[in-house]
Amino acid sequence: MRILIAVFTLLMVLGGSILPAAAAPFAAITRIKDIAKVQGVRSNQLVGYGLVVGLAGTGDSNKSLETISSIANMLKSFGITVNTAQLQSKNVAAAMITAQLPPFVKPGDTIDITVSSIGDAKSLQGGVLLQAPLRAANGAVYAVAQGPVSTGGFSAGRGGSSQQKNFPTVGTTPNGAIVEREVPMQISSNGSIALSLNQPDFTTANRISDAIGSRFGSIATARDPGTVQVAIPLEYQDNVVGFVAAIEELAITPDNIAKVVINERTGTIVMGSNVTIDEVAVAQGGISIKITKERSVSQPPPFSRGTTETTTNTTVDVEEQDGSLIVLPATANVGDVVNALNAVGATPRDIISILQAIKASGALHADLQII
Repeated sequence: MRILIAVFTLLMVLGGSILPAAAAPFAAITRIKDIAKVQGVRSNQLVGYGLVVGLAGTGDSNKSLETISSIANMLKSFGITVNTAQLQSKNVAAAMITAQLPPFVKPGDTIDITVSSIGDAKSLQGGVLLQAPLRAANGAVYAVAQGPVSTGGFSAGRGGSSQQKNFPTVGTTPNGAIVEREVPMQISSNGSIALSLNQPDFTTANRISDAIGSRFGSIATARDPGTVQVAIPLEYQDNVVGFVAAIEELAITPDNIAKVVINERTGTIVMGSNVTIDEVAVAQGGISIKITKERSVSQPPPFSRGTTETTTNTTVDVEEQDGSLIVLPATANVGDVVNALNAVGATPRDIISILQAIKASGALHADLQII
């Protein structure tokens, strides 16, 4: 389908009168807790290596040398010496273990782990992970993992046919690791805390500062679009947790840049409520061209000494669909934009092309992001 876009900017003064401004779009009110966090409070990634045993013949093959070596080293630690050439590893699989260490966890707490095969195992279903240390980026051990692995899927096959659900080579173990070491967290520094915005924005940072100021006085300063520095009042010097909790419950209206997100692969379009558009004219129509070829035989007249020839007759049919022309008025309501484009009869993929052309013309006041 061919789409023609003709774009023009709406004049603000018509016949000596000024058009009324569009109403501001509705913005949701949220808590500071949902859009910002205290700097210094963060999770840490852990990783480890271990063996999953008890598999029903779905483990690594003898070609996985790391699995053979790991089995031999494990048995050696128990005082058993084996010949690696005679080991059969089909019931064992080598795996990497990953986990997130949440902030403020204490020794003895448990965390979830994810177990992923690194060899040629077919499935970890029914296996048990043997005790394995989990290390952070600094090389220190912060947790120890062990337990049965739940894959949430299966893989079965016989006689040349097979059936698989989900990914049986990756499994989880809820509460499968015990925390052995605490990661120190520092909430305050020099009598103040810093709030880090999840989405840095000048307006949102300033609104957070104003909301805190209206509740506790002039103690907050927006240092940059992503950070708000807050001095701890004297009455909260011994109760920093209570002070942070009071700040987190304050309500503000966050602000974000206008954005249109397009997924060309699926034809999905998501537009924010603050997307605005100048008046544009959209003409849509389509031309269908059908070319057919038909072979025929040309027979010469009798006694003409001619030869029989095969010819090709080409027929071209052109069908032009009725085009649609609609004017999209200047609006601050994203629903009006969508309704107007739907009125043209545009499909999601047509709307993608239209939005790209409108953005190129400068009439779409939003960040167009294609994923």
